[in-house]
Amino acid sequence: PKLFCSHSLGSPLTFPRMAEIGKLARLEVLKQAPQGLYLDGGPLGDILLPKAQVPDWATPGTALEVFVYCDSEDRPIATTRKPFAQSGQFASLEVVSVNPKLGAFLDWGLDKDLLLPFREQKRRLRKGMRAVVYIYCDQVSQRVVASARIRRFLSPYKPNYQEGDAVDLIVFDETPLGYNAIVENAHAGLLYKGELSEPLEYGQCLSG
Repeated sequence: PKLFCSHSLGSPLTFPRMAEIGKLARLEVLKQAPQGLYLDGGPLGDILLPKAQVPDWATPGTALEVFVYCDSEDRPIATTRKPFAQSGQFASLEVVSVNPKLGAFLDWGLDKDLLLPFREQKRRLRKGMRAVVYIYCDQVSQRVVASARIRRFLSPYKPNYQEGDAVDLIVFDETPLGYNAIVENAHAGLLYKGELSEPLEYGQCLSG
C-alpha cells in the first residue's frame, strides 16, 4: 500500500509562549468577550479565539495551546485546531480547489485552506492531486502561504544526524538514479532505485 502524509515530518509540533503568525503557541487568556476569548499575543496584540472553539474550562489567567494565523481580513486570529504542519516546515498536502486567479488551495487541517500561489508552483495542479510544499509566512502580506519550490528552502548547514540513524523522508522528485527526498524536514537526499523494493510516488512519506 502507498503511504502518503498530510503532516510535516522531522520537526515536532511545539508550543512556545510567544505568538507568531503561522505557528503554534501557548498563550494566556486575557479576557472574555461575547465573540470569544482574547489571548495575549505579545507584539501581535490581543488575539481572538472565536467562541465556537473556546474550551469550557478556559478563563482569564489560564493558558491555551493554539495556532495563530490571519483571518479573511488579515487580522491575527487563534484556533485550537492543530494544522498538519506549521510555518517553517515541509509537508505533503492535498489540493482541495484551484482558483484561476490566485493558485491552488491545500488542505492543511484548518477551516481556512492554505494558498499555494501560481508563482510558487512547479507544475499546474488540479483538485485531488498532492503537493509537496514548504510553509512560510510572507513578510509583506503577513499571510501564511506555501511554496513548491523546495530547494529554495532546504537547509545549507551540515545535518546533525549520522550514518545509520533513522530519518523521516518526503519524496519530492524523481531522477534517473532514483528519488529525491526531504530528509528530517531540512535536507535533500537521494534514494537509489536499485535499493528499493518497489517504486515510490511524489508526496509519499516514509522512514529511511
